[in-house]
Amino acid sequence: MAVNLVNVEQVSKVYGTRALLDGVSLGVSEGDRIGVVGRNGDGKTTLIRMLAKLEEADTGRVTHNGGLRLGVLTQHDSLDPAKTIRQEVIGDLADHEWAGSAKIRDVLTGLFGGLALPGFEHGLDTVIAPLSGGERRRIALAKLLIDEQDLIVLDEPTNHLDVEGISWLAGHLRTRRSALVCVTHDRWFLDQVCTRMWDVQRGTVHEYEGGYSDYVFARAERERIAATEESKRQNLMRKELAWLRRGAPARTSKPRYRIEAANELIADVPPPRDTSELMKFANARLGKTVFDLEDVTVQAGPKTLLTHLTWQLGPGDRIGLVGVNGAGKTSLLRALAQAARTQGDEQPAAGKVVVGKTVKLAYLSQEVTELNPNLRVLEAVQQVRDRVDLGKGREMTAGQLCEQFGFTKEKQWTPVGDLSGGERRRLQILRLLMDEPNVLFLDEPTNDLDIETLTQLEDLLDGWPGSMIVISHDRFFIERTTDRVMALLGDRALRMLPRGIDEYLERRQRMEEESTPSAAAPRPSSAPAAAPAVSAQEARAAKKELQKVERQLDKLSTRETKLHAQIAENATDFEKVAGLDAELRELVTERDELEMRWLELAEDA
Repeated sequence: MAVNLVNVEQVSKVYGTRALLDGVSLGVSEGDRIGVVGRNGDGKTTLIRMLAKLEEADTGRVTHNGGLRLGVLTQHDSLDPAKTIRQEVIGDLADHEWAGSAKIRDVLTGLFGGLALPGFEHGLDTVIAPLSGGERRRIALAKLLIDEQDLIVLDEPTNHLDVEGISWLAGHLRTRRSALVCVTHDRWFLDQVCTRMWDVQRGTVHEYEGGYSDYVFARAERERIAATEESKRQNLMRKELAWLRRGAPARTSKPRYRIEAANELIADVPPPRDTSELMKFANARLGKTVFDLEDVTVQAGPKTLLTHLTWQLGPGDRIGLVGVNGAGKTSLLRALAQAARTQGDEQPAAGKVVVGKTVKLAYLSQEVTELNPNLRVLEAVQQVRDRVDLGKGREMTAGQLCEQFGFTKEKQWTPVGDLSGGERRRLQILRLLMDEPNVLFLDEPTNDLDIETLTQLEDLLDGWPGSMIVISHDRFFIERTTDRVMALLGDRALRMLPRGIDEYLERRQRMEEESTPSAAAPRPSSAPAAAPAVSAQEARAAKKELQKVERQLDKLSTRETKLHAQIAENATDFEKVAGLDAELRELVTERDELEMRWLELAEDA
């Protein structure tokens, strides 16, 4: 039987006039991996701080098992700015001692990209004081993970980690013996790591078994039951009056209520997006040209990030952009945005960017735009416009869109200066969408947003007709809102990844392995010479054909989805299914040939 590590008994916490937690009782046992979710401001951080005894409860008590070894990562580290990374993370261990520890090597490589800490000027001997908040947070996480604990409590551990770092952290935590309680908005991470979920809502905590996906199904079922109960309560008086007027009737068997299986909950839910319909609408709004890049070079100061980039962002394209830090993701968006602002008058360092005449760009940068702190939330939105056209006859007022983004009627009259960082981020996104753009650039849109707001944003983007590029370390958000993934791997080129982020992680791992020095014997002089490199003209031609092949692959993918749907609809008509199946096989063969051609062109390009 698992040993109980922490008990939370009838705990309550009040701030001002608001009860964040009201009579909450919970427990953490050995082997538990618990994810904590809920809206910003509902008490997630307060709950785990009281769990770790960093904050006192107003009523109730928190007890720890005797001798509990506890590790905590808060949103504000306690590192000594005068010390070096070595002193904080490695301590007094000699080089041969820590270098001989597989665990320490794994943590340093996973969080910093190598034992020499590339990116830090003096490696392990870098002084902490001048480092950024993100760098300090990674150091604090490394220090925590190198130690041994019975229970680890983490508050937003994926902040400031890239896709590779998040993937490594998920794998590392799965293999640890320590119990885990983790607050995070990263849904992919929750699904990979957690076996239980705590949902903090309006002063109470609901517990669910399983990871994030299981939690979504279970919560949907719970809310469906709650809606049924509310409907029953509303009808109770009417039914009792009818019973009284009839007199006491004969007893009948009670109606049975059967909980539907999770797959029945989503059986009649259509796909998130009607791709063909959105593409048609996007073409009407944008025409044929959005952004065409011809042999473009992108620079950040003196540093060249991308060279000979030939690429096209077409109407209705939804692109997820991933890559190593410093490879040029944000710089690429800035170059395109600058060309759009000046209608092509300002061009990058080399090459040409053609901007469509009808392009109306909205660019969400990583910096939160400062607004007049005295403005109310609703006023800040109405400054842009009062109503917004969402397409297909759908229209929403500023107030309705505010509510969809979590600003209740009362919250809409809150001064902007009183909003939290996450709420300001929400307001910034809301103002952008109110301006009815037809092209969206979103640079880390998930920063500071809670899961409920993220799902509302995703729902809104599902029906948004236009072209979109998303930069994010939130794998779930990219896979949910975009149709294609492209990557900057640090080699000054932009590459399409047919298999998405999984392929990106595989490529990065291969690059790491290839860059690791090996003791391989030198190549014999008789070895055949390497194939000559293609010329610049041939590379440009390959890039153009590559774009054409990518569009053909997109069309085939859309057709394949429709064929699968038609086969399901006509499952009892064997003759029709046979015809559709034959068409599907031909399509799959054509797709395989195109993918092989894509790989050949990718090498030349």
